[in-house]
Amino acid sequence: MRQFLEFIPVLLFVVVYFATRDIYISTAVLMAGICLQVAYEFIRFRKIEKKTTVIFWVAMLFGGATLIFRNQEFIQWKPTIVNWLFSGALLTSQIIARDNLIKKLLSEQLTLPDHVWRNLALGWSLGFFLAGALNLFVAYRFSLDFWVTYKLVGGFAISVIYMVITMVYLVKGGYIRDDQNRVTEPE
Repeated sequence: MRQFLEFIPVLLFVVVYFATRDIYISTAVLMAGICLQVAYEFIRFRKIEKKTTVIFWVAMLFGGATLIFRNQEFIQWKPTIVNWLFSGALLTSQIIARDNLIKKLLSEQLTLPDHVWRNLALGWSLGFFLAGALNLFVAYRFSLDFWVTYKLVGGFAISVIYMVITMVYLVKGGYIRDDQNRVTEPE
């Protein structure tokens, strides 16, 4: 449910952009949508996830700069900054703090050996970094219309691709077995 909520502000941004062809109106709608997402999450769950908090502040900062300076590049950098912050958090927690954020998030659902958790954290860190770089490539090499479409479709597609890669890695490594419906050390 929460993952679906994350796409609503982006969907609103895209719909308003293509209805008005105005990046500034759609940026304001994106900011309002994220505010509503935060409010809903707090009311519904009595807690706002760290991920949502990061997205909120980056959207307010870069969306606000877009509106104040009337410069679309700020909002085009927002997905890159969010992805690179997540990449840095995963990498820093794994290498410097010797703590695994992926394991903290998923250890109640999955039982995996430490080296698999490490590989997942490093893989997702790389994935977030590449997603941020790809956003900049699209933002600077293609039209604003194309970038807006990419923001909706590309972001969702990248998430699905990384989930599939993760599942293939876990299945091929023998960490997920159909007979148990659990993740375990391969035999």
